[in-house]
Amino acid sequence: MNRASLDKQPHEVASMFDAVAANYDLTNDVLSFGQDRRWRREVAKAVDARPGQKILDLAAGTGTSSLPFVEAGAYVVPCDFSQGMLREGKKRHPWLPLTAGDGTRLPFRDDVFDAVTISFGLRNIADTELALREMLRVTKPGGRIVICEFSHATWAPFRTVYEEYLMRALPPVARAVSSNPDAYVYLAESIRSWPEQPELARTLGSAGWEKVAWRNLSGGVVALHRGTKPA
Repeated sequence: MNRASLDKQPHEVASMFDAVAANYDLTNDVLSFGQDRRWRREVAKAVDARPGQKILDLAAGTGTSSLPFVEAGAYVVPCDFSQGMLREGKKRHPWLPLTAGDGTRLPFRDDVFDAVTISFGLRNIADTELALREMLRVTKPGGRIVICEFSHATWAPFRTVYEEYLMRALPPVARAVSSNPDAYVYLAESIRSWPEQPELARTLGSAGWEKVAWRNLSGGVVALHRGTKPA
């Protein structure tokens, strides 16, 4: 898949991530100028995992995003639909319970997790609202969702510069560090076509989440959305 597709066929997206698994974390670090580490710290703060809690980390890739929750004493299930990502994660973190799963058909019972989180993966799922409803289903009443996703810069001049970077600078940089640079053209286009922050908040509400709110990181390049399952 060389270009972003609104259809987001699961097997094509999964195959794309299989191809970039080996260097995925390094590539993200380079392309974000190290900002991805800060964003993940903010996710960990928002999830606020506690000892004994069960956390679902969806679109967890190699499992790197799950480590802060483990360090907090929670039981974490990293879940991803890319077998390549999961295999790479198993090499690095053989003790993590890495699980294969589709965000629109999660392989978990109802009301299992105290919190569910997804970072930079929601826009790659074919049906956003269906995925949000699935996350609601597997979350305990009163539990929470935290979504970290690329979004849209709030300052117009910076937004122009950022979108130019996505489409012009990102592919050449990706060619230097990624095993599948064409995948990053898809990723850049998927970011540009992703809904604005208020629209995603409305979709969360439509899916059944309450107390929906968001805050912008890095001037809106990334947005952190939160919600609570009705008690």
